[in-house]
Amino acid sequence: MVDRILKPLPLTAERFAPFGDVIETSATNTQGMNDARFERFDDMADIDVDTENGGHVAISIARSKTPSVFPHRFDMVERHPLGSQAFIPLAPFPFTIVVAPRGESVDVNDLEAFVTNGRQGINYHRGTWHMPLISTEEGQRFLIVDRAPGERNCETVILEEAVILSL
Repeated sequence: MVDRILKPLPLTAERFAPFGDVIETSATNTQGMNDARFERFDDMADIDVDTENGGHVAISIARSKTPSVFPHRFDMVERHPLGSQAFIPLAPFPFTIVVAPRGESVDVNDLEAFVTNGRQGINYHRGTWHMPLISTEEGQRFLIVDRAPGERNCETVILEEAVILSL
């Protein structure tokens, strides 16, 4: 069987809406702060975490140790049923996201790929299937906002066929 080849589209809020939020600055939802010396962009993502059983919102940083090689072959996706999960690059660099709709299973034909413009972050809605985080260079760092401890909040599924992510 031939592997499915997936090419990412540019990330936009409209395209990504079924899967989550695009986190980027724009002229909307701004207000001044600190005597108007700063412009603040509010409510950029719907942080949605189940706080029962010891869960809470956590802010973390992840740093890439091993960059991915492209084309990148994968056969596993994951989801987080107890909370949303946001990734915001701490320096400008594009990164690629692969997602599939929420549900109990994943069909490889439902996978979609997006690439950021280098200044965008993303927030997966609770339960959205996605490929684990990948990077293109060692040392790339992401701010992560998600659910910490409590019940297990990561489910994985092996796809029926492998997919090739091509940039």
